[in-house]
Amino acid sequence: MVKLIHSLADHGDDVNCCAFSSSLLATCSLDKTIRLYSLSDFTELPHSPLRFHTYAVHCCCFSPSGHVLASCSTDGTTVLWSAHSGQTLAVMEQPGGSPVRVCRFSPDSTYLASGAADGTVVLWNAQSYKLYRCGSVKDGSLVACAFSPNGGLFVTGSSCGDLTVWDDKMRCLHSEKAHDLGITCCDFSSQPLSGGEQGLQFYRLASCGQDCQIKIWAVSFTHILGFELKYKSTLNGHCAPVLACAFSHDGKMLVSGSVDKSVIIYDVNTQNVLHTLTQHTRYVTTCAFAPNTLLLATGSMDKTVNIWQFDLETPCQARSIDDQLKQFTEDWSEEDVSAWLRAQGLEDLVGIFKMNNIDGKELLNLTKESLADDLKIGKTSENQGLPIAPADLELTM
Repeated sequence: MVKLIHSLADHGDDVNCCAFSSSLLATCSLDKTIRLYSLSDFTELPHSPLRFHTYAVHCCCFSPSGHVLASCSTDGTTVLWSAHSGQTLAVMEQPGGSPVRVCRFSPDSTYLASGAADGTVVLWNAQSYKLYRCGSVKDGSLVACAFSPNGGLFVTGSSCGDLTVWDDKMRCLHSEKAHDLGITCCDFSSQPLSGGEQGLQFYRLASCGQDCQIKIWAVSFTHILGFELKYKSTLNGHCAPVLACAFSHDGKMLVSGSVDKSVIIYDVNTQNVLHTLTQHTRYVTTCAFAPNTLLLATGSMDKTVNIWQFDLETPCQARSIDDQLKQFTEDWSEEDVSAWLRAQGLEDLVGIFKMNNIDGKELLNLTKESLADDLKIGKTSENQGLPIAPADLELTM
């Protein structure tokens, strides 16, 4: 099950975008500001809101490390901020000064892509803050962008409905009509699909649009075999234009937000609807999963951001609690476990878990007995809601 655990209502106008790092949530709005919140208790940081833009802020995103935040605006600029101090690091002006609708970091933080209303897309060097390469699409505004997990290519989506694929040298590899009435968002799954011949990796790409649809694509690219984009399926859960979509960190869920005011969470493998959330009172404009915790943020034209938590105490869609827990934890590193503990307010257990090299698989195997006998933390886990063995779950995630 998914439950609403917090609602943020600090923006004075439509919320356009939200983004997570491992410890922070960023939101931006038509009210020209970006706001930052701690994931530990959802309090706003002392240096928030961030103010520089003179018009609406359309998009914000964290660098992979979480130390740098990017934002872009109708004012034609993309701004880089220190996430932890709020200091302005750089102001990068879009060629021609066109309103910037979307910005995204490459997986290795080398580049930042910015797409604008005049169809231009710029790759900025994220270290020197200088323009690296620039391109443009034939028609429409650029409103969506996503990098492949390996950073070898990125995709842009336009208001005319075209998906355009670029390599890391800004060469156009492919372009095709994907959504009849315009694309609104796109996102790559971080998890590759099973490899093909010669070690070829396929990545799952989701796109959504004004045609009320979400489309799933398989993308592959090597310098030897070239590029391929294959349409796989369509999700038709919404009855109005779909404004946002995002994969979970493990690639097993896809969330979408729509003009119909609903949020739908899909199982990627079965394409079944897992949850439909209807708490927003106006269009849902943005949605994002947290990287290390079972949290989801959704933002809306109702000026609010809702924080959702996956409560695994109740089986969902006939799956066992064991399966649900494994879905989110079996691939966690020791650092992922530590980040999750901090997010749950269990900072005092981080040192013990690190000392005992507890990663996701070890977490799944913990029992009350092993907590007491091996980790020497006795009843602490029971009192604080620490998840333990699937047979004895006391989960407050």
